[in-house]
Amino acid sequence: MDATIPRRQALALAAVAGLASPRALGQGWPSRPIRLVLGFPAGGTADVIGRLVGERLAAALGQSVVVENRAGASGNIAAEHVARSAPDGYTLLLGTQGTHAANAALFARLPYDPVADFVPIAPVASVPNILVVTTGLPVADVAGFVAYAKANPNRIRFGSSGNGTSIHLAGELFKVIAGIEMEHVPYRGSAPALTDLVAGRIEAMFELVPGVRGQIASGGVRALAVASRARMPAVPGVPTFGEVGYPEFVTGAWFGVFAPAGTPEPVVARLARELAAMTGPGGSLVSRLEEVGAEPMSATPEAFRAFIAAETTRWAEVVRRSGARLD
Repeated sequence: MDATIPRRQALALAAVAGLASPRALGQGWPSRPIRLVLGFPAGGTADVIGRLVGERLAAALGQSVVVENRAGASGNIAAEHVARSAPDGYTLLLGTQGTHAANAALFARLPYDPVADFVPIAPVASVPNILVVTTGLPVADVAGFVAYAKANPNRIRFGSSGNGTSIHLAGELFKVIAGIEMEHVPYRGSAPALTDLVAGRIEAMFELVPGVRGQIASGGVRALAVASRARMPAVPGVPTFGEVGYPEFVTGAWFGVFAPAGTPEPVVARLARELAAMTGPGGSLVSRLEEVGAEPMSATPEAFRAFIAAETTRWAEVVRRSGARLD
């Protein structure tokens, strides 16, 4: 046997290994378009925020960022897809409190590991839930809503963007806190649920502010209260739940960027720097996020990881109290 063959193979393997090392993979990145995958359809809050992030990230990186909607299973379909993608910095996930906190408590089994399969890069925004009702519902405020629900058990149908989403869990949690019964109607995204709310086919939603502010402004729906600690400039005149007697009802969604585990550290560091600059003081995303009713978030990857751990505990308690469970 020719002894030079194993040597050539060894040299070739060494060269490939060198090219495939994390530092080598990070050099020259990005050299082609990046995909930002999100787990909800077009038209909803996740889509609005994802497109804002993609637009600013493309400008910062000098490379196009394509937003890809892979809706379904409370974001699990998108999360699994990204978890199984090559860890080369060209496939990213716009994750949520669902994909990386609540779903672990909601689902008996996840098709991905929220911790082991991802690298948290940076949070970008948080968004409170807001209780909106169809204009035909004979209530003017939260007190009237609760009184109507108690007098008419399960007559109020509240829509959501899907089982296990923050919109669903907010409604389930409010049922517990207010001592009322309502029927949950899940949709494939917020947009179709909101269409039915405006048409009067359902009575209420605990929607996220960016997804419904236009309908509030136009009079298509009536806003009763927002689940934030302070009033939101994007929905002026709408009180907080704390102001109307439910101070513990503070809930909403958050969004952050994740990469598959094993993504080169230089790529993660570059993305973290760019995203933190966008959402930090004076950042290019701050005013746009505030305009649509979102609150900018900025943190290092390490701080984001700690935040996710705390959120996992918090949402597990929300799921426990609400009694929600998905197979």
